[in-house]
Amino acid sequence: MNSNSAAAIDAALAGRLPSQASALALADELDTAALARVAASLRDRGHGQLVTYSKKVFIPLTHLCRDVCHYCTFAQTPKKIDAPYMSIEQVLEVARQGAALGCKEALFTLGEKPELRYRAAREALAAMGYTSTLDYLHAAAEAVVNETGLLPHANPGTMTADELAKLRTVSPSMGIMLESASVRLTEKGLPHYGSPDKVPAVRLATLELAGRAKVPFTSGILIGIGETRRERIESLLALRDLNERHGHIQEIIVQNFRAKPNTKMARAPEPDLDDLLWTIAVARIVFGADMSIQAPPNLSPGVLEKIVAAGINDWGGVSPVTPDFVNPEAPWPHLDELGRETTRAGKMLVERLTIYPQYARESASWVDDALRPRLLTLIDADGMPRTDDWCPGEHSDPPPADRHAINAPAGAIDRHLGAILERAECGEDLTEADVVRLFRARGSEFSTVVQAADRLRKKVNGDVVSFVVNRNINYTNICYFKCQFCAFSKGKLSENLRGKPYDLESEEIRRRTIEAWERGGTEVCMQGGIHPDYTGETYIDILHTVKTAVPDMHIHAFSPLEVWQGAATLGTPLKDYLERLKEAGLGTLPGTAAEILDDEIRAIICPDKINTAQWFEVMDTAHRVGFKSTATMMYGHVEGYRHWARHLLRIRAQQKKTGGFTEFVPLPYVHMEAPMYLKGRSRKGPTFREAILVHAVARLVLNPHITNIQASWVKMGHEGVRACLAAGCNDLGGTLMNESITRAAGSAHGQETSPREMIAMIESAGRVPRQRTTLYEDATPERIAAGMAAKPLTDAINNPPRPRKHAADRELVRSKASGLALVNLR
Repeated sequence: MNSNSAAAIDAALAGRLPSQASALALADELDTAALARVAASLRDRGHGQLVTYSKKVFIPLTHLCRDVCHYCTFAQTPKKIDAPYMSIEQVLEVARQGAALGCKEALFTLGEKPELRYRAAREALAAMGYTSTLDYLHAAAEAVVNETGLLPHANPGTMTADELAKLRTVSPSMGIMLESASVRLTEKGLPHYGSPDKVPAVRLATLELAGRAKVPFTSGILIGIGETRRERIESLLALRDLNERHGHIQEIIVQNFRAKPNTKMARAPEPDLDDLLWTIAVARIVFGADMSIQAPPNLSPGVLEKIVAAGINDWGGVSPVTPDFVNPEAPWPHLDELGRETTRAGKMLVERLTIYPQYARESASWVDDALRPRLLTLIDADGMPRTDDWCPGEHSDPPPADRHAINAPAGAIDRHLGAILERAECGEDLTEADVVRLFRARGSEFSTVVQAADRLRKKVNGDVVSFVVNRNINYTNICYFKCQFCAFSKGKLSENLRGKPYDLESEEIRRRTIEAWERGGTEVCMQGGIHPDYTGETYIDILHTVKTAVPDMHIHAFSPLEVWQGAATLGTPLKDYLERLKEAGLGTLPGTAAEILDDEIRAIICPDKINTAQWFEVMDTAHRVGFKSTATMMYGHVEGYRHWARHLLRIRAQQKKTGGFTEFVPLPYVHMEAPMYLKGRSRKGPTFREAILVHAVARLVLNPHITNIQASWVKMGHEGVRACLAAGCNDLGGTLMNESITRAAGSAHGQETSPREMIAMIESAGRVPRQRTTLYEDATPERIAAGMAAKPLTDAINNPPRPRKHAADRELVRSKASGLALVNLR
């Protein structure tokens, strides 16, 4: 390897983009195998074991084109086609076929501006009521989104800023192949002669405008059409320069020329395999580890393993419905065969959307508001597509593939993932990047992570699975906070959601407490909305009501928000107020109101709530006063894996300081009635894979400091809970008796799971049930017997709101930029 090309490789391996001069020096490097080894190493750094593809339909909106590229059979003249354009109904017919087969992308490919060359195109457009092909493309893409839900990817060629802006409203990603930055190829006798839209400056201008418009864009080069290797690198560098400015190029395609009959290049030699592999490897080195490098699999049958080994991480779009109209002689490989070929290459085939995950994750910046609601319903927390219909709270069985993968034989994993798991099982601290890597586990890696968590569970907890007989008492659903995920709260300042506002009277709280005790309960779990009339004294009065009714009942009550609000309304330091609560009978605190403990997310979902530091201040103070508490995480809405990682690591750090958390409780977001979902601003909760992984990764990350990981039956359902029991969980929480918060969000899993049902669920998973107390001691035989003999619940009474005690301008505790404070709401 020559010294100049070595500089490019050294830079790439050090995580830097090679300089222009050193990149150009790669043109003289002939050792393809050496380049491929470097490229594969870089690819693995950026993409691990995954090779992606998009399941698509190919929609050739028009075969007319004003350009005359010498290698193209896609472009036709009006005399050779039945109609200048596909009709909207024809477009929708293809899209519906694709949707029925699970496609998520509608790839619109068309000739460039045919109306500038052909009268037939102008007349056809006029007859349909459009002035340009791009106007018609907009209408067709809009129809596909609205009628089928597929996401369009538009490849209309060169565009103006206005055209890009218009298409951005219906197409979350677009593309234009640069093909080559060589002006020489536009000269007479060369392939781009007579094609005004193939002038490199024109194509680069479109790419520049796309970057300014923040459109995720696809581009790439076509090799073997007469360009030199140096010109290929110059083309790659031109694309890299654009991406360095705008960050909008989501993939680089290396497409090999295929000679086609009845073209001027029908007898031109095609690039050989070594040339293709050399170019793929150089593209990876020029762009570094993170860029997606793609090679179409249908253009190189039989050598896909070698293509993977050269550094690609993406196969592009593959259709189970339509042919490749640009290369009709090269059929798509069957997805099963593509998966087998990818596996033989040591990688895992995974579906993606037309918009790459990094842009889907940041859709507020990269996707038009009109398209975001549809996109959010399609993605998981990493921006990858949801591949099943399971959602928390719904009556649906876990997807068989993921359910099977929990216990499937673990396959080979990369050394980095193996090292992370080893450190986690030893109880060492992990980094944020480590935890994100665990959450990205798919396929055999998913099996490996889940089984590592379950081995750790067995080592720490054995086969015992615990639960507590308790009753939820949500004393009011009136709340003046505006949490965007909450379907429970009611009142003038909350969203207009289902259910009537109520405010329980002390007698009803007393009655429910007594009934819970008679039915074997050892705990009442008490939380509610932040009622504008409630003060710190209200919470103390509630404690007195419970303790007067049943002195031995354990009270697990008041989120950090309620504690903070109670202290603030009395002007009392947190420590003093918590001591008053303890004296009044409070036993433990629920670790709710945590949601995601990262202020980047809290600013979106609960901007007027306590911030991350305040939540931890309440918990730290409570632990130091002598309280134990739980810790929770509500996930699957607008956040990403890095936020899950930060949340877990912050909980771990707090536990190392005070040791006050008894358990960690993952709470998957139930979307159906949540305000932000109804407004098109959130996802549909986690996927089943993600939900299982959160429990498993929590076990690994929190080891050895939090030893109890709980699964929520009201959110996961009984089948989901059984899966969690094989993924590191050892506790099922409470029987609840009156679950109302999750049901208000749309959950269909009921309001109580009886002790008998808990035992049956645990035993069906091959585990040993244990009824516990809030603090994980064994329940007494008397309490167990009372639970087994429990009578049906009597109907609960939700007392209507009482008249306001205070003037409408009463100062209420709300959050400001600097934290919670008393603010006037007049």
